[in-house]
Parts: sequence; structure tokens; C-alpha cells
Amino acid sequence: MSDEKKIPYKIYLEENEMPDSWYNVRADMKNKPAPLLNPGTLNPLTFEEMRGIFCDELCRQELDDTTAYFEIPEEIRKFYKMYRPSPLVRAYCLEEKLQTPAKIYYKFEGNNTSGSHKLNSAIAQAYYAKKQGLKGVTTETGAGQWGTALSMACAYLGLDCQVYMVKCSYEQKPFRREVMRTYGANVTPSPSDTTEVGRKILKEFPGTTGSLGCAISEAVEAATAQEGYRYVLGSVLTQVLLHQSIIGLEAKAAMDKYGIKPDMIIGCAGGGSNLGGLISPFMGEKLRGEADYRFIAVEPASCPSLTRGKYVYDFCDTGKVCPLAKMYTLGSGFMPAPNHAGGLRYHGMSSVLSQLYDDGYMEAVSVEQTSVFKAAQEFARVEGILPAPESSHAIKVAIDEALKCKETGEEKTILFGLTGTGYFDMVAYGRYNDGEMSDYIPTDEELAKGLAGVPKFPGNEI
Repeated sequence: MSDEKKIPYKIYLEENEMPDSWYNVRADMKNKPAPLLNPGTLNPLTFEEMRGIFCDELCRQELDDTTAYFEIPEEIRKFYKMYRPSPLVRAYCLEEKLQTPAKIYYKFEGNNTSGSHKLNSAIAQAYYAKKQGLKGVTTETGAGQWGTALSMACAYLGLDCQVYMVKCSYEQKPFRREVMRTYGANVTPSPSDTTEVGRKILKEFPGTTGSLGCAISEAVEAATAQEGYRYVLGSVLTQVLLHQSIIGLEAKAAMDKYGIKPDMIIGCAGGGSNLGGLISPFMGEKLRGEADYRFIAVEPASCPSLTRGKYVYDFCDTGKVCPLAKMYTLGSGFMPAPNHAGGLRYHGMSSVLSQLYDDGYMEAVSVEQTSVFKAAQEFARVEGILPAPESSHAIKVAIDEALKCKETGEEKTILFGLTGTGYFDMVAYGRYNDGEMSDYIPTDEELAKGLAGVPKFPGNEI
């Protein structure tokens, strides 16, 4: 017990201990993620085809599955130092509340104005856009964390920023929207009548409150219709997981500093940016046979791509203007319920995480939103942080695992990702506190409708 007390509540790395490179977990994967496909030819997407949508350097990062480390440019590292390294926190108070022998740690990514981990990739993508001499970027955002982060990065570098925000979040989170506008971003509720694909979606789904798939379609159209603009994405793509590896690299360095080895690593899973970033260096050790860990992806029961989806090629967006990605998907036409899973309401999953899950390196569970908010409330009352709804999915399962340790007496070490704060999610907290929140789980029939739209070609049968 005396040794334990030597571990502080918050473990910070020194500035000179910050990682100077991002880690590409694909380099250590025996089975590489399947390539993106051109939906017209069904051939792997080439650099030339990709560069019409993304910045050139980001295309190179997206296509490279052999280089293990990418040096972080000095200007990005300088920006990181404003809010990194982020703390690794020992949840002593939560452990005491639960009366569990488990040791619980969380990597806290909410200590910046965007309130989340999204800034790690936003500044990288904006930097490469600026370096290429572009005028601006377009993007989508669900809960608003990615849009907020990108607006901050663009303001810092002097780029125009156009954000298509999922309509239900645009209405539920007006303060998040205003933060984006304060940083100079133009914010449009999606689906909108400002794009051809938006008008098409509104016609097909009258009154829809939108989805990330809808917003992606509009943002891509907006980028390709304007000279000097490119599209940037806050999750799903392998380039994003690469940038977010800073989370896991710092977490591992902090744990190594005190001789701590986690038994299990838990993260919320929507598109995969947070979970992929947190687990990457640990997964690398597992893939190389150097260590073993249990990885748990937690997704909303209302949008269960890993636990109830199919592993096939599908469109990344509802409007079917993006490339095809092989991933666990509910179908690009799946419209999630307008609940409070926020940025986790995406029909698919990162190709990297999908491959790792299919190969058996990772587990997945789905949880209902009322249980998620119950866990969030319990965490907030003892740890002093109001967590984002997305992060609270990981908190829910971390608590469940800690309680299992209480039953068995096992002293396991748990690490989870606290992706951000929930101070802009008070409509959701209000509905939970007022007893107005309910759980929604799609039926098999509802999922079948979405999956019916998966493109059909040889080798892509469901």
C-alpha cells in the first residue's frame, strides 16, 4: 500500500518527455486493413484520386501501412504544448466509492477549450492544409467537439472553416455551435438545403434530425465545389488514428514511468478516433508478442456497428459520395435515433479497428444511454469532472469491470479514455435528471433496412 501511495493522483509527463512522433499501428498488423475503394471502379483508391478530397500529406499518411512512426512537425508540437501532455489520473475516489480492489486510471483529454481529444488531429490536418497553400477546409461534426477543435485550429493558422453539424446536435448544443462561430467557423445544420446531396437526403428522409453520414456527404460536396478547399474528417480514417496515437503514447509513457501495466484498456467507440488513439501503442505490443492486454470497445446500443453490424465494404457517408471502406457497418442509410450518444452516432467503424476486432484482438460491448448517464453521474460526484456522454460509455464499462473485481477479489488495473467534458451537453443531463430519457435499441428489421443498402458486388455479400 505504501508503494501505491507514491503514485500521485495525476501523473504528468515533463515537456521534454512528450512523444515526438505518431505511431502507426498498421505497421505491426499482420492482416492490414482493406484499402479504400473507388465506388465507380471498385479498385483501390489511388493517391491521385484521393488528393481531390484530402490534403496531399494526409493522403500519404492514409495510404501508408508500413511506416511505424511519423515525426510530428515542430509547429504542431509547439501547438500541442499549450494543452499537452494531458494527465493520466488515478481514480482513487471512484475506487473507494465502488469498494473495489481494482486500480482505475483514466487518460483525460478534456483540458483544452474544445473540451476533447479532437484537437490532436484538428491541428495536424489544418497544418497540412495551410502548408499546401489552401484557402480553407470543410468538415462534419456530431456532438460538436470535432467542429470546435477544427475551428480553433483553423483560427490559429488563418484558414477558413466550414462545418456541417448534425441537426439534432445543432439544436441540442447551441453553446457548442457558438464556440465554433466565435472561432470564425461557418456552421450549417445538416442535412441542409445548401448542397445537392443535402436536398436529396431531406427529400428521402423528411424531417430527419441527421447523422454523421449525412453531414460527411455535405462537407465533401462543399469541399469539391470550392477551389482551394479540402475536406477533413475527425474520426474513422487511418490518418486520424495516427494523429490520435499521441493519447496512447503519453498514457503508456506515464504508466511506464511508475511501473504500471494495465490489464484492460477501455474506450468509447463511434468512428474510432479516441479508442484507436488510446490503444495503439499497447496494441502494437500485443501484435508484436511483447505483452498482452484486454481491449474493450464500448458503443451505444442505439448505433451498434461492431456488435450488430456486418463486416463488408460500405459507403462512409449517407449520400454515397465518399469512397468505400471495409468496416463493421449498419449500412450508410441507417438513421440513428436522435438520442444523446453524440459523436458515437455513426453507422460504421474505423477500418483499422474493424480489422483488429475481426481478427479477435479486441472485444466490443453495447450499452443503453440511461445506464451511461447513471455511470456519468456517479463518476462526476466522486471524481469532480462532468464527463461527455461519449466518454461515459467507457466509464460505464470501467465501473462494471471494477465491480466484477469486487466480486472475485482480483486486483486488476483498468485504463479508460476520458475523451472530454460534458459541459455543453446539459440538455442531455437535464433529460436524464428529469426522468425523461429512455433507451432505444433498433430492431433486427430496422437494421436490415440499413444493411439492404450495402453495395453488392462479388465478395461483398452480407
